[in-house]
Amino acid sequence: MSRVSYVNGRYYPHSKVSVHVEDRGYQFADGVYEVILIKNRYLVDEEPHLDRLDRSLQALEIDWPMKQASLKHVIKEIINKNKLKDGIVYIQITRGVAKRDHGFPKKSKPTLVITARPLLMPHLNTNNKGAKVITIPDIRWKRCDIKSVSLLPNVLGKQAAREQGAQEAWQFDEEGFVTEGTSTNAWMLDTDNNLITRYLDEAILSGVTRLTIIDIAKKEGIKIVERPFTVDEAKKSKEAFFTSSTSFLTPVVQIDDVIIGNGAPGLLTTKLLASYLRYVDCPKSNTLIS
Repeated sequence: MSRVSYVNGRYYPHSKVSVHVEDRGYQFADGVYEVILIKNRYLVDEEPHLDRLDRSLQALEIDWPMKQASLKHVIKEIINKNKLKDGIVYIQITRGVAKRDHGFPKKSKPTLVITARPLLMPHLNTNNKGAKVITIPDIRWKRCDIKSVSLLPNVLGKQAAREQGAQEAWQFDEEGFVTEGTSTNAWMLDTDNNLITRYLDEAILSGVTRLTIIDIAKKEGIKIVERPFTVDEAKKSKEAFFTSSTSFLTPVVQIDDVIIGNGAPGLLTTKLLASYLRYVDCPKSNTLIS
């Protein structure tokens, strides 16, 4: 079926959708976005995603284009119009259309774009081989906690990974500490069985899936340590994985030219993936699309 998208109050065939050439998102990357998982017609972690969207908008001093209740209605309409059972919904809000000038315009109306598409849901057996990760210097700006549409360094990193036969690139700062992946949060299990992920600061995005995995791990009695870890530590780890709304929890079996563990997804990683898949299938955790 033909996809349907939403732009500034109207629904359009996806192939016909467009925004103005002087939209500040296009010219300055002056905007933010969110991606929410749809599983069995439930929005997974909708409220945390909208809370993060609100924080990003506030950080850039962009107004909400509509009330959150109205936004939720449009999201559901887009999902229904696209007849999605499993997939993702993409929400983008920019400062809007204005004469090209670096400073904020005195008057502008935020541009709201919402799209949705199917997504193949992972199962335990689809991740049995694990993923390869490369490491690259982190060349991004210093406010990575804002989910900005300015993603060129991430794009370059992801392309470098693909050219080397890898699924992700883990970025590291000037001191050699891993910040995060180009589109994911990074994790490792050390030799003392501590599950480690970087604490929240301006160097990483507060991943919604990251927060959910922390909650799941704590409930299962797994010791979580939130601290930076180096590339060298990661290469010596017992297990490693990365998380996001679209990659779920993906085992890492190789970092650069180093095999992690025995080269297969570890027991803890597999256990957490199974727990997360149960979580996204749980109606009590999520929002039903009526």
